[in-house]
Amino acid sequence: FEHGPLAVVDAGADGQVLAYCTGGLVLDVPAKTVPALVEWALTKARLGQPRLSAPGKDADPLLVLTEAALKRYGLPVALSEEERLAGRIPESHKVVKQLARAEWQLTKRGFGPWARIYRPAKGSDRQCVQLCIPLWQALDARHWGNAAQLPPAELARVLGVYAARVMTPRGSTAVTGLELMTALHPPTRASQQDAEGRRHSEHNPGSLGKDPVDPAPCEAPDGHPLLADLPRFHVRGPAEKLFEEAYDWARPMTDDECTLRHLVGIDVNMAFAAGANGLIVGLGSPTRVQEPVFDPKLPGSWLVDLSHVDLSRVKAGKDTWAELDAGRLPSPFTPKGERPEGPAWYATPTVAYAVELGYGVRPIEAYVRYENGRYLDGWYQRLRDAYLATMADLGVGADMAPEDFLQAMAGHKDGDPELAAVVSAIKATVKGGLGKLRERPRGEGWRPGEPWRALSRPTWRPDIRAAVISRTRINLHRKIVKHAAFTGQYPVAVLSDCVVYAAGGESPLDFLPYREGKPLPGGFKLGVNPGLVKHEGTQSVLWGEEVRERFDAPELNLARYIKDGTVTDADSGE
Repeated sequence: FEHGPLAVVDAGADGQVLAYCTGGLVLDVPAKTVPALVEWALTKARLGQPRLSAPGKDADPLLVLTEAALKRYGLPVALSEEERLAGRIPESHKVVKQLARAEWQLTKRGFGPWARIYRPAKGSDRQCVQLCIPLWQALDARHWGNAAQLPPAELARVLGVYAARVMTPRGSTAVTGLELMTALHPPTRASQQDAEGRRHSEHNPGSLGKDPVDPAPCEAPDGHPLLADLPRFHVRGPAEKLFEEAYDWARPMTDDECTLRHLVGIDVNMAFAAGANGLIVGLGSPTRVQEPVFDPKLPGSWLVDLSHVDLSRVKAGKDTWAELDAGRLPSPFTPKGERPEGPAWYATPTVAYAVELGYGVRPIEAYVRYENGRYLDGWYQRLRDAYLATMADLGVGADMAPEDFLQAMAGHKDGDPELAAVVSAIKATVKGGLGKLRERPRGEGWRPGEPWRALSRPTWRPDIRAAVISRTRINLHRKIVKHAAFTGQYPVAVLSDCVVYAAGGESPLDFLPYREGKPLPGGFKLGVNPGLVKHEGTQSVLWGEEVRERFDAPELNLARYIKDGTVTDADSGE
């Protein structure tokens, strides 16, 4: 793999085809057809990437086709509306037929923006090439910025940095996030030699295995086959369904808060990655238990009544309690921040937090996973390192003083927009990969009872997603409580990993309690590391009151608009 993990293939006006690799290397491409291009990538190009774990597989070569390359190889520059909805060009297309004649195969998703072209493996001989076609929307602008419009050499640099620090892209950032989990924990490994000196494939400890497992009924999303016997229009409530989601909570401002001049938003860096760090998750099938004793180290889903937890008095230390204004705090147990009204299903971190706050819990039943482990640790560490290395390249270091950090963050995207696109893609890899753990069928034509392809994956694990979101939300609430107990300040709005406070100044330093450069222990700390916070945006208190009055919505979530202050009728629900 001396030429790197990938190449951007471009064609000149004279018909010459060039492959732009990482590090500035440019190769001549003699191939005149797509099948010949695939052969070249596997035999002459020396492209690929070493495996990320010993039992894993080396990454396949990635070829990125520019507009000129698409024309050169007889592919459309843009997909028709019908092709876009199908996600592929038709099997009748001449290039697809060329591949078939050359005995190359396509995966079930066909020849689309992220086509995989292969021949069945023979022993350890793997023949597979990944294509990426930016003009077919392979590089989502929400995650990759303007990468799709970059010249070939610059695009090779962006994708090359991402490949080196995360992995060679296998599809969208969401697909790659999920593939990274498997690459770090492959389902199988080679066994020790048997008596005849042969090795066999065996389960790789710490992985999810090669076979999918059913979720607990409470973990299954609506439409899942496990719920086929429910009445057609039945709506499951918290006592039937696990509602572990990110925060979307807001409240009216108090009179004292309205006398302050500014609303300041802070945002947790890589919040969901930080929530995955060190988290014990289930690896196998759930076991149902009636009236269990709660175990904070046992991953699972617990049916328990937490309505008795009173946020006006919570445990702040071993023998100390803090008095708080519960009316100005979101509940940690519901995404909308409302106090639960009775028994509901929760992931382990949520129930453990109720105990941490000083309240007893008596679960009614649970679905627990006795086979468990810290499956996401390596995934978190690789994405954390990728994020920190790229931010350091943009001038934002891990040990900066608060004032220097805020100044560096204010202009970090301007110095190198290409690396800023890599940072965006890394963050999207985190959120998208976790989202894929509970992927739903897409398309208006899908109906309950029809095939749900994601369910055939061992990595379709809604319980793991729920545990990460639960822990992320609890981590944030813990900091909010610490801050309130020490300063008497309460959030005005919380949206996912963004928290908005009323403050006398425009900077986070105007309300975060730093003393001699040191933050409140257990509270919010400015910094680039995952779990620390950055400045999300500042607007005036008058802006917030005007927006809420304009839409007659005293609890409109201002965290959604704090970054640039833009609010549309569609955003407000009008």
